[in-house]
Amino acid sequence: MSDHEAGRVRRFWEGLGLPGLIDVHTHFMPERVLRKVWGYFDALGPLTGGVEWPITYRQEEDERTALLRRFGVRAFTAMLYPHKAGMARWLNGWAVDFARRTPDCLHTSTLFPEPGAGTYVREAVEAGARVFKAHVQVGAYDPADELLDAAWGVLAEAGVPVVVHCGSGPAPGKHTGPEPIARVLARHPRLRLVVAHLGMPEYEDFLDLAERYGEVRLDTTMAFTDFSERLAPFPRRALPRLADLGDRVLLGSDFPNIPYPYLHQLHALERLELGDDWLRGVCHDNAARLFGLGSPGRPGGA
Repeated sequence: MSDHEAGRVRRFWEGLGLPGLIDVHTHFMPERVLRKVWGYFDALGPLTGGVEWPITYRQEEDERTALLRRFGVRAFTAMLYPHKAGMARWLNGWAVDFARRTPDCLHTSTLFPEPGAGTYVREAVEAGARVFKAHVQVGAYDPADELLDAAWGVLAEAGVPVVVHCGSGPAPGKHTGPEPIARVLARHPRLRLVVAHLGMPEYEDFLDLAERYGEVRLDTTMAFTDFSERLAPFPRRALPRLADLGDRVLLGSDFPNIPYPYLHQLHALERLELGDDWLRGVCHDNAARLFGLGSPGRPGGA
């Protein structure tokens, strides 16, 4: 991408007086797995009402990390996820190496409902994992499956956030929607759950969960963009509730798997007109507090 695009992204956060951006929803995974993910998106038209989903940043791994740095993203994640049993532990091993060679990536791990999930989740936490990813839609599993109960308990006890794709967008699954993950929260109310995509399209149901549980957060991934507003518009009546939860909303982008430029996600948030303080929290400060990322002149990211 051009220096012009990177310059525009940097001007956005510089105009807010921020030291950069923190993006809690970016995807890095073994290359052969990522290629399969891209193939899924290439064929996704029917699942999104016939809307094509071109991958904007279909580049090699080192080019993608370099681009995020040029954008001024201080910290990002490696949202990786299994679609079958026996895959999570292998992905977590890859993630250890990726985090070691990519210090600005928050060490990310994942899980799946299978025997031993609690054990390998604890091992990942002990190895330094700072955030987990769970994809209920792709994995096609019930997040309240008893095989995951020990794993959720480990994460709740350790205070390690977990970003969960539990909403029914872009296509519903057997276990998507608010009810299955609500059963997890009922058992583990201290779980630092980050609802991916603001829970699209069940936005208001997931706002309910965030209002009920003080450790529930939401990420903005793809929300409010022109692409998503065509498919699953956010109800404007709910904007005041989103404003009130401003300290628990985190910037997510879905980079590189987005069908538009990175800057569009930022402008989509800006045009909500919820104020610069809200934008500063979403784009940097809330995640800085959650992950203990200080910045010059802004202790703890505050």
